[in-house]
Amino acid sequence: MPRALMAIGALTGLLSAAAAQTLTPVTVGTASAVSDTPIFIADRKGFFRAEGIDAKITDFDSAARMVAPLGAGQLDVGGGSASAGLYNAWLRGIRLKIVADKASSQPGYAVNRIAVAKRHIESGRYKAWSDLKGMKIAMNGTGISSWGTLAAGLKRGGLTFADVTTVDMPFPDHVLALQNGAVDGSLTTEPSITIAIQRGYAVALAGDDELIPRHAISQLLYPEDFVKKKPELALKFMRAYLKGVRLYNDALRDGRLAGPASDEVIVMLTDYTPIKDPAIYRSIIPVGMDPDGKVDMPSLKSDYELYKSL
Repeated sequence: MPRALMAIGALTGLLSAAAAQTLTPVTVGTASAVSDTPIFIADRKGFFRAEGIDAKITDFDSAARMVAPLGAGQLDVGGGSASAGLYNAWLRGIRLKIVADKASSQPGYAVNRIAVAKRHIESGRYKAWSDLKGMKIAMNGTGISSWGTLAAGLKRGGLTFADVTTVDMPFPDHVLALQNGAVDGSLTTEPSITIAIQRGYAVALAGDDELIPRHAISQLLYPEDFVKKKPELALKFMRAYLKGVRLYNDALRDGRLAGPASDEVIVMLTDYTPIKDPAIYRSIIPVGMDPDGKVDMPSLKSDYELYKSL
């Protein structure tokens, strides 16, 4: 190889190494969920790098498991829900800030849906919201945003939580429970709800986009120290994140991942999450997100009051 080309190659390598050294590491927690898509996009498309950020993404099996590492400074950014657990963590001195929307029930994009077993529709056991009385409903925990959705549905039938029995189980188990009759209904999310409907086990009654429009379901969280001690870095991360949110919204159309950017986004989802079948992503109702990252405060306050009453 000519010496000139060798020199150019060496210089290019030095410049690349120097550029890499200027990137500031930011540790980011994700739950490998559709609501994490803007983070995946910002990573894949170079939005973080353009802001001088080297995003170190770590997967967690649930958003709840990010709270302790966020509080301990082991994570700079994470996702979570404004749940009873988050408020209790604050009372314990774990100072976290809700800084942006990560999943909300935008029009046509339900995050959670209330469903009833199809056998109850066919038998006539269920005809109206009031018929939920006495039913066993599958949930995914106490004191989380989906309780606000269920409360809104029960209210339509003049019911309260005292009129139903709730059973906590992981979302994927809702499908089997609806199939084998272990539960009469479910408050569940994607892809579990679509799978249950496609297999003939359930019928959806309503989503939170109808029951609680723009319901704040999941949020981007910063530790308080990240905001106070590294404000410029926190803003840079937010800029990159919102670019990811807007590209994600470009992938949405008619309640599906069917917009102009959908092919590109679905490839990223199959790369970053455990679900590798693109057809699943095309069949589900994807979560909504506010393009400016705004969090719906009225729904946060309403859920908070509900948690206190449980």
